Amino acid sequence: MSDNKSAAETDVTKDWKATQGQVSAAKRLRIFAALSWIVAIGGEITGIVLLYKHKFDHGNLALLIGILVGIAIFAIAGSLMWKAANKHDPASRSEPFKFFVQNQLGAIVTLVAFLPLIALIFLDKDMDPKNKKIAGGIGAALAVVATLFGVSYKPPSVEQYTQDMNTCAAQIRASQPTTACSPEVAAQAQDIAKDSATVADATKDAAHPAGQDVVYWIAPENGAKKSATPHVFHICEGVSPLRNKAVNRGSVTEAYAQNATRITKQITMEQKQCGFAASK
Repeated sequence: MSDNKSAAETDVTKDWKATQGQVSAAKRLRIFAALSWIVAIGGEITGIVLLYKHKFDHGNLALLIGILVGIAIFAIAGSLMWKAANKHDPASRSEPFKFFVQNQLGAIVTLVAFLPLIALIFLDKDMDPKNKKIAGGIGAALAVVATLFGVSYKPPSVEQYTQDMNTCAAQIRASQPTTACSPEVAAQAQDIAKDSATVADATKDAAHPAGQDVVYWIAPENGAKKSATPHVFHICEGVSPLRNKAVNRGSVTEAYAQNATRITKQITMEQKQCGFAASK
């Protein structure tokens, strides 16, 4: 790989991926969000049924407003839980339709839970005009507020978390304030920083007393940008597993980018093969 790439080009690693704990937490939140939305839509259906039974023609305004408020409460609760789930397990921007739907589902469901009922209120010819204006106006206002709660204005993404993970790992390696280490990326960033530190410690010599952030791995098959299966990365090109193989060279983060995500377990053996002094 070229050594004159910019930091922005080389500061990349394997795509961030939700841990098992994050996936479980997201799944629970999405189940509760779905249940909350079901209650909201159930409230809408109840309101529609009562409208068709003319329960609000000359009264029961408080009941209709209560139904609208209940729809709003459960729609907002579902949206908040759904957005919390997306923070644990976000979608990728590489799939635009899925990314949009997953992040804006709260707003979509809220509109579904409100619009038919509000439309029927305004179109009801038998309801008292004054009550119609009051209920319709309150319903419209609640729909707007609940929809705004459902909109995800700065949705998280796999790409954002990958970038944050890289920055976090770099900050850990440099002993800088870990401003990019959000809870969602910190654990995986620490793994990357740990691998980098291990490589640096294993590659110390007279020319590089602090070690190097240079590793070697089997190049992706058929010129691909990333290997289909995880590979091991090594501390020099002359080690046994890399003989007669097409090999790439770069930083630990560049190795991760091509799915060489496992550091060799034969550090001591490779130090001897590569001419580095064994770590004490």
